[in-house]
Amino acid sequence: MKRPIIPYNPKLKEKARELRNNSTLSEVILWGYLKGKQMHGFDFHRQSPVDNFIVDFLCRELYLAIELDGYTHLLEKTTQRDLEKENRLKEFGIKLIRFWDEEVYNDIDNVLRVIEITVLDQKKKFEL
Repeated sequence: MKRPIIPYNPKLKEKARELRNNSTLSEVILWGYLKGKQMHGFDFHRQSPVDNFIVDFLCRELYLAIELDGYTHLLEKTTQRDLEKENRLKEFGIKLIRFWDEEVYNDIDNVLRVIEITVLDQKKKFEL
């Protein structure tokens, strides 16, 4: 199954670089498990632009995005923006999974299990 290229706004490249250089603790922790193709050999990227949004982690091959949410995601404006991002990712066929920062801090094994199950499901979907 040939997948289309995921478009992105080139103006977001600098902002994505800034976010990578100023990662949250939860992002640093999870990145330790995703970098270097540690998750079943799939390549994840941090702070990746997709259309007019930036996702925390993206595996282009699997069309899989991971978002980590902290307390700011409880604010109405942020919640609306998250919903817009989620809907736009769906339009591109990108599966999004979300975790709270606290889940990464306190239950990383479960977070990794969910990611692994999703990776394997996406792998089957695309017959990789």
